[in-house]
Amino acid sequence: MAKDTKKKRVEKLRSVESLKRAKASARKAGRAALLSHALGGVDATVLDRLAEVVLLRRDADPAVSHSARLLSRGTEKVAQKFGEEAVECLIEAIAGRREPLIGESADLLYHLIVLWVNAGVRPGEVWAELKRREGISGIAEKASRARALPRAAGLSTTKIP
Repeated sequence: MAKDTKKKRVEKLRSVESLKRAKASARKAGRAALLSHALGGVDATVLDRLAEVVLLRRDADPAVSHSARLLSRGTEKVAQKFGEEAVECLIEAIAGRREPLIGESADLLYHLIVLWVNAGVRPGEVWAELKRREGISGIAEKASRARALPRAAGLSTTKIP
């Protein structure tokens, strides 16, 4: 009788462990589904495609292409437009306006890509850097690259306002 009781306890423990594993697996799958839903179910390769379009339009007629017009105006103007879009995102976020924030975020990403094209940065280089940093604490990652920021011509500070 003691053997039967012990056997039942072992079976029950196995059953409990199996249930725990199933629940953990479901939680993990649920988190993945939530993440996919949180990301809007849209593939981030849209950014790669947008970068290709901006790159192709770099040498287009500035009278016809907004990207060409912006790039023809030089680095300062490209950077200024990026900064303006960043500020507009901040304003919408602080005001709690979700839909305008989405629109301004799209503008910000577009202008970031224009900035990359202007600087000769390929999106894949940025994706590789993000992959390198994946799983590293933000504090530890920042400490690993602690160095003075280079000063841009005419700026008296290295801090970003």
